[in-house]
Amino acid sequence: MSDAQSAFEALGGESTARELVDRFYDLMDLEPAYSDIRALHPPDLDSSRDKLFWFLCGWLGGPAHYIERFGHPRLRARHLPFAIGIRERDQWLSCMRQAMQELGIDAALTERLAEAFHGTADWMRNRSG
Repeated sequence: MSDAQSAFEALGGESTARELVDRFYDLMDLEPAYSDIRALHPPDLDSSRDKLFWFLCGWLGGPAHYIERFGHPRLRARHLPFAIGIRERDQWLSCMRQAMQELGIDAALTERLAEAFHGTADWMRNRSG
């Protein structure tokens, strides 16, 4: 990935971002290791899939689909109703890392995104445990 290239472009644009989000939610729905974060979501994941896809596009440096629909993401405020501690943070990060690896995303990009995701996910925590 060049310095001028956004993470969105390096990832492969909207089609790969959608594949990543879909694999992430498929894993969350199927793998017992992610049961705590799955429990924080509604039974039907379609809306969650769309919102994460729209958010990630902009967060990665692509189109601002989420902002166009809802305004500023206000991630922490939007997630305050949900108990997010270290276990939930770590499950989210592991699920996302697994999704990236299963899609064959470049290892260097996976590491770069995993670090960025960690910072954001840690900031979202609203309980210590």
